[in-house]
Amino acid sequence: MTQKHTTPDGLVIVDKPSGFTSHDVVAKMRGIAKTRRVGHAGTLDPMATGVLVLGVEKATKLLGHLALTEKEYLGTLRLGQTTLTDDAEGEITSSTDASKVTRDAIDAGIAKLTGDIMQVPSKVSAIKINGVRSYKRAREGEEFEIPARPVTVSSFSVYDVRDAVADDGTPVLDLVVSVVCSSGTYIRALARDLGADLGVGGHLTALRRTRVGPYKLDSARTLDQLQKELTVMPIAEAAAAAFPRWDVDARRARLLTNGVRLEMPEEYAGAGAVAVLGPEGRLLALVEEHKGKAKSLAVFG
Repeated sequence: MTQKHTTPDGLVIVDKPSGFTSHDVVAKMRGIAKTRRVGHAGTLDPMATGVLVLGVEKATKLLGHLALTEKEYLGTLRLGQTTLTDDAEGEITSSTDASKVTRDAIDAGIAKLTGDIMQVPSKVSAIKINGVRSYKRAREGEEFEIPARPVTVSSFSVYDVRDAVADDGTPVLDLVVSVVCSSGTYIRALARDLGADLGVGGHLTALRRTRVGPYKLDSARTLDQLQKELTVMPIAEAAAAAFPRWDVDARRARLLTNGVRLEMPEEYAGAGAVAVLGPEGRLLALVEEHKGKAKSLAVFG
């Protein structure tokens, strides 16, 4: 009798290569993990590299909740040129000498883009406008507006300002930056808005995501490494790293998995999603407190 291949339930933290869409990475992982049940927690643009969180088997149920966590990036913004896509993938739509822009002006512009802000996503993005993806409308030459939405930029720091000359001879400035932000924040929109505020235009030329919630680059593996050895973070460990942890005894575990709404300790009130682990450290469910009781968001046990 042939032994059935079983893929463990858990997360795979991928160091995404440039040029791959998030969907390309999912397709590749389906082959590596030998399962159709693979999904990702939040997309990463094809140009960008770095942390992409994938869920395998039962862990796909965690992904929607993980997608809402904070992200951290390292990037390069070019001041002096705007592009159709707000990044280096799109054609250049304007060039302006940026050599006279001062560091003080840059810092003032960045301060305006830090904290709770309203951001208009890039037109070439996956946002849906009346059910149609924004990038599809943009590629078809349609004129449309995307409404601004609230995002939080907890930190926006400039590490280095470099003088450079663009291919068309325009003197530009390249800023090496790090950004910590809420889910749904577009770094290329920050580049566009900073350039617009400084009067010279701007776009994103490089981006590397270094963290998604608690998952960092040091635990990420390239697709080549994963092809040689599939490294899966067990589902219980993954959930306990990302959410507050509530350990329950065998009796409570049984009640919970039978659909009984347990009384939740007060400490979890307003905590959002909470990972419930049983006596053997097995992930039973993700719950949230509702009127003092545990309301199930996803059941694993």
